[in-house]
Amino acid sequence: MAKKQEEKKVKKETKEVVKEEKKESSTLVSIIELIAIIIGVIIILVFFPNTVIWNIVVLLLMLTLLIFVHEFGHFITAKLSGVHVYEFALGMGPKVLGFKRKNDPTEYTLRALPIGGYCQMAGEEGEDDDSLPKDKFMCNKSKTKRVIILVAGVTMNFITAIVLLFFIGVIWGSTEQRSFIGGVEEGSPAYEAGIVAGDKVVGCNGYKVDTWDKLSVITTMKNKNDYIEYEILHKDGKVETYKLIPDEYISYEDKDIQVTEENTKEKILSENNWDEKDVTIGKKIGISAPTEKLTGFVASIKYAFRKFVNIVVMMLMIIWSLITGKIGIDALSGPVGMYTAVGTVAKFGVANIIYLAAYLSVNLGVLNILPFPAFDGGRVLFVGIEAITRKKVDPKVEAAFHSVGFMLLMLLMLVITCQDIFRLF
Repeated sequence: MAKKQEEKKVKKETKEVVKEEKKESSTLVSIIELIAIIIGVIIILVFFPNTVIWNIVVLLLMLTLLIFVHEFGHFITAKLSGVHVYEFALGMGPKVLGFKRKNDPTEYTLRALPIGGYCQMAGEEGEDDDSLPKDKFMCNKSKTKRVIILVAGVTMNFITAIVLLFFIGVIWGSTEQRSFIGGVEEGSPAYEAGIVAGDKVVGCNGYKVDTWDKLSVITTMKNKNDYIEYEILHKDGKVETYKLIPDEYISYEDKDIQVTEENTKEKILSENNWDEKDVTIGKKIGISAPTEKLTGFVASIKYAFRKFVNIVVMMLMIIWSLITGKIGIDALSGPVGMYTAVGTVAKFGVANIIYLAAYLSVNLGVLNILPFPAFDGGRVLFVGIEAITRKKVDPKVEAAFHSVGFMLLMLLMLVITCQDIFRLF
């Protein structure tokens, strides 16, 4: 009897040793795979700049950074609020590495696909684990703590954007954000109207204007007139209104050709042997922003915050214009459009890539705070409903709303992605 028990004990110990050896072997393989991926990424970034694979890698790294800091905001505030966090992951897909710290129930994992990450909290949609104390569920925390956890991701995206913009200002310098006119192109509609450098745009098509970012959004809105109406504040303090018909241009690489009655679009494409899908057809009034570089710590701080506010205002204007129909859905871009944007801005240097990351970070934050199902703002909305009614919303009802919202978002993303693909051809 004692001999059988001893044999069972030996077998059990042997199994545990084998299991531990397999685990160590699997971990070693995962580490080797991770090192290989890192080396591969470095090789692509260093030796294959501005190629298709380079653009894809840069876009993935950019999105991973932005989603990771977003989820880190949720993670750190959940921890500080006493919410149980099952897993905090970098990347998506199959688990490559995972570990737990001493006296910390959270599993920290590295996933195979370098696309963002996630923070899996207990009680996001009702009590979901019988083994946990009730005070460890997010849904049982106070309304204030839940809102803090929910908006922390957006807050981290905004902070990231400000830091990146400040970094640009410190290293490369910044430019004037207000809508002063830095230059007027000779022969352009603005030049012929008598607008000069140093004047300021204070209105456009009935909207008040104080920044170039806001002006750029307004001029992309649908306009029933063939002209654009500008209110210009001259250096002598006089304000005049101008109705300017933009010149149409065809642009290819660094070449711009004006379209006229004699020099038609078809003629320009034919004479230059250009394909219409490869060129950009745009309109110009002939005014440009100041290009003087502002340097220094204080100037960089001012630039970071002003630019951040400008992008937020611009995003909200675009969203409202989409709702009211002043901007069409064709103005939106998905993953394919972002890939194209990376390829375009990369030609103009590292500063432009960092600016794109800051811009996308603000976009991610603004979209997530909208009171729409499946977004963080949608979840905050349900906390608000609970505060007003003084009753908890049925977790199943809330989950259903978020599921419907998520499906609608996926449908919109599919439409936008197809639209981006059609643009390439």
